[in-house]
Amino acid sequence: MTDLFTAPARSQADPSLSGPRSGRRAQRRRRRNRRGRALVVLLVALVLVGGSGYAIWSNLDTLTGLSNPLESKDFPGPGGDQVEVEIPNGATGTVMGQELYDAGVVASVSAFTAAFEANPDSVSIRPGTHAMLEEMSARDAVALLVKNEMVDLQLTIPEGYTVAQIVDRAVQVTGLPAEDFEAALDAPKEIGLPKQAGGDVEGWLNPGTYTLKPDKDSAVGLLTQMVDRTEKSLRDKDIPGGDWEDVLTKASLVEREGLHPEDKPKIARAIENRLEDGMILQIDAAVAYGAGKPGTELTRKDLNNAKNRYNTYQHTGLPPGPIASPGETSIDAVLNPTPGDWKYWITVNLDTGETKFSETYEQHLAYQQELRDWQAANG
Repeated sequence: MTDLFTAPARSQADPSLSGPRSGRRAQRRRRRNRRGRALVVLLVALVLVGGSGYAIWSNLDTLTGLSNPLESKDFPGPGGDQVEVEIPNGATGTVMGQELYDAGVVASVSAFTAAFEANPDSVSIRPGTHAMLEEMSARDAVALLVKNEMVDLQLTIPEGYTVAQIVDRAVQVTGLPAEDFEAALDAPKEIGLPKQAGGDVEGWLNPGTYTLKPDKDSAVGLLTQMVDRTEKSLRDKDIPGGDWEDVLTKASLVEREGLHPEDKPKIARAIENRLEDGMILQIDAAVAYGAGKPGTELTRKDLNNAKNRYNTYQHTGLPPGPIASPGETSIDAVLNPTPGDWKYWITVNLDTGETKFSETYEQHLAYQQELRDWQAANG
């Protein structure tokens, strides 16, 4: 059991999933930036020297190592190392050419633009991450883009994410419209949501890593994979269908409350002990979910709000459903809780996540003071 004013709810990490850029590409960008600054200085000098400007401009390659922007240079091909190039949504031929030029795929934007305009199939190029080669001819680059052979995406959903967080991450990584996900969530049968869920997807989107093809996978397909993984996990654990929702609900509470794997079976036991005794659960994470705010922002007014169906300070028993997507460790903790008579738990060190359990309220109060002492020493 957490304490609102002593043990802030654990925040969920949201690490970036964007893929790494090659060192060569970063070096090329830095070199171009330096050369670009040198070019500005050179152009100012041209204005000052007047008539000698043409002679200098005609020897720009020799003086600066930069391509003459008035000349459409092209690589002979066929190309070298593979690189990944992101084509933005709604990109014009010029924008594509700039992305390819920055990645070292084509020798000049103008050469690519000319090849783009000469290929009638160029209008079919789709946005997304394309696998290209360094130093391709502009014509070959357009032809490869037209094939729309895009790089597979890796989408990782952390344990303990809510549906809202999962959708935000999926939109960010896949580029699929948020509206597509919202429409799929409003049609739970289309994503295979079992009837036990009662139409609520929360808790049923399995955390883990998914490999996607941007040109083939849809929001419906992705959410279906997540639901299928959850249902398979429950079946593999031989959990009766009638217990699925309760197991996921308890596991989601354990997921949000437990930082260390070894603590989760103890938290699961404490929850069971409270339920068996008819005690209120008093879990801040559940209250925060129903209030639509972080656990660290809960107030006394929130804890006293009986209209919040997830308010485990005001309502006995489990909340109406899961509050997040639990991982396998949390589900297993619910199925195999550690034997014990604990009814209280509290994190006494917010840096290490050390959590202590107690059977009596008096002992719990002592652990609360231990947390306050830690906060005073580390505030």
